[in-house]
Amino acid sequence: MSSSAIVEVCLRPESTAQPDAVKAHINQLLAQHGAPLRAGEELDCSADAGLAAHVRRIRVAEASSSSAAAPPHVLVHRLYDEEPAEETAAGGGGGDDEAVAFQNWLLPAVEFDGLWETLVFEEEIKGRLLRYVSTAMRFAELGVDGNVIAWNRVVLLHGPPGTGKTSLCKALAQKLAIRLSGTYAQGQLVEVNAHSLFSKWFSESGKMVMGLFARIREILDDGDAFVCVLIDEVESLTAARKAALGGSEPSDAVRVVNALLTQIDALRRYKNALVLTTSNLTGAIDAAFVDRADIKQYIGPPRVAARYQILASCAHELRRAAVLADFGDLLPHASVAPLLGATPPTFAQVAALRVEGASASAPRHSMMLERVAELCDGLSGRALRKLPFLAHAMFAPEAAADAPLPLDAFLDALHRAVQHEGEARAELDSM
Repeated sequence: MSSSAIVEVCLRPESTAQPDAVKAHINQLLAQHGAPLRAGEELDCSADAGLAAHVRRIRVAEASSSSAAAPPHVLVHRLYDEEPAEETAAGGGGGDDEAVAFQNWLLPAVEFDGLWETLVFEEEIKGRLLRYVSTAMRFAELGVDGNVIAWNRVVLLHGPPGTGKTSLCKALAQKLAIRLSGTYAQGQLVEVNAHSLFSKWFSESGKMVMGLFARIREILDDGDAFVCVLIDEVESLTAARKAALGGSEPSDAVRVVNALLTQIDALRRYKNALVLTTSNLTGAIDAAFVDRADIKQYIGPPRVAARYQILASCAHELRRAAVLADFGDLLPHASVAPLLGATPPTFAQVAALRVEGASASAPRHSMMLERVAELCDGLSGRALRKLPFLAHAMFAPEAAADAPLPLDAFLDALHRAVQHEGEARAELDSM
């Protein structure tokens, strides 16, 4: 990616301003900003009444990687607030056998706004995916011969359930629609329902696949849209082919999977196409499909630093919504570990520390949260984001129903919720 900062400007729904005019105005604002831009920072434009009337948010998506970088790259976009269109596929016999073959979102969409920023991974997975797409698009634009240098624009994210694979695909599609707004008028996300591609009627499944991708090619032929095709739980397709080859399924299953692989290959000729796939069962993925994926990225359960960041973001959100009483911002995880020392105290020991003043409370609260994050080993991101709700619902003092809960009480409830979750999972494992 460019060494210059990237600033994303989201327009208000009612704005009639032209993106180029807004971009010029934003560039003037940034020239007067003075301080270095920080990734994740949101810039305040309320002092400029003309700009504030049209701009909903100004967010620094990426900070400059050097002091001598070029001026910030400003991207202006609007959000589509529409329900996804649904394409149905008849089950081969008509009547009640119709199923949704795919859903189609216009991007960037209100539904996915902010999703990219909420996803937390230990490694630089998000940046790696953006660099991959940037390179794939550049190779295509420069006319690199695909027979000499092979790339398919196919991404496979694999790992256990609940780790954010599908959310990452949707967030990536949203982010690309913004990043490529200067090249394409809009983005589109086509989410394929893999289970709808198999018909109980012999020989019909292959026709359904052909019909589905014919519709996707119509979208791609427009040329003004960058189209991300998402196939969730792709192992359901490859597992069907393995079963068919083993004789336990009809040969129609082989035909439908072969047809799907052929259609994915055919999308290579479209410079505006990207195929995103996910799998929960790595061992079930067919080798022929793995071969087609340029990136095979494992998405595992978050490690302690990511768990801490997820829980801290939940606490800050509950503070914003006045569920929690006001408190000082929690420290970054890198600043908390040295405070705990080589032999970290227990949660109860940290909670019992006596401090004076808000400035001293932030380190103690941060250490309490770190002790909770340590106990969450093995939990997925999905499970982690449920814990604050369960903590408030099951373990918060009853007075919290009518008043904001102090952070100390919330962290204690969160600690108890984690212990309860561990006991419940242990009981399930023993059954």
